[in-house]
Amino acid sequence: MPKIVDHDQYRKELLGKCFDLFAKKGYGALTMRQIAESLNVSTGTLYHYFPSKQVLFEQLIEEISHKDISSALAEMQGTQTVSETMAAMGKYLLKNEDYFINQTYILVDFSQYQGKETIASSPVFQRVKQRYQRAVCDFLGIQDPVLASFILSFIDGLILAKLWGGETIDLAEQCALLGTMLTKYLEEKP
Repeated sequence: MPKIVDHDQYRKELLGKCFDLFAKKGYGALTMRQIAESLNVSTGTLYHYFPSKQVLFEQLIEEISHKDISSALAEMQGTQTVSETMAAMGKYLLKNEDYFINQTYILVDFSQYQGKETIASSPVFQRVKQRYQRAVCDFLGIQDPVLASFILSFIDGLILAKLWGGETIDLAEQCALLGTMLTKYLEEKP
């Protein structure tokens, strides 16, 4: 009897293993052959699921965004106010600090290797950016995409600072402070 394979699930499993590989080696340093060897699959199998390294990476970023939003939503469940939500976000970031540092590393490495124009013109990266922006609006109960972009930029900056060795930066404390500032801003906004 032939083995029944859930191709979508198998693709997701391959992508999950690629995250650590990209974080360890970097996008530019890996070839599809090396990726296949590290995943213990043939290059033919890898190319069957991902026609190029860039497509593989873009699908990884799509998958990561879904996982991030789902995990963050679970962490923020039960929060009532912007301050509570931002405090929960800070705890979530702190609990997953290494993951987010690695995620930032692979995105910076990809950008350096492919060029920022690739990210700017990629429908995948634009879709992921909008997904995160919508999630922030939904989490905080706001409608302002500019404010959502500001919050995402703030979080990205915190993670970059941690990547650069910012041992004195407390992610939970910084997000709680932003929550207090956002509450005041939203109260005074006409």
